[in-house]
Amino acid sequence: MSEEVQVAIENNEEVAVELAETPAEEIVAEVAETIEAPAEVVEPEPEVEEEISYHAVEKEGTVTAFWEMQGRKHLRTIDPRSSEGKQILALFETAA
Repeated sequence: MSEEVQVAIENNEEVAVELAETPAEEIVAEVAETIEAPAEVVEPEPEVEEEISYHAVEKEGTVTAFWEMQGRKHLRTIDPRSSEGKQILALFETAA
């Protein structure tokens, strides 16, 4: 801003005529200088894939199925009589 415009503003005088004489490029440059750029761009963290876990489904004391879960999402049901089901059942029995 020119000194004349600043003085006019400080004295509460009209400055419309003086501002109209100022080239638009100068006004844009002055405004651009006062606008601050964002300090930091925050990128979202990638989602961490949750571990797969197995849950035994029991009925009357007998394991009837295994649920393969990822977090709270049910991936599949495994029959305890299958070879994979027998392997998982062996792990449950060892841990108990």
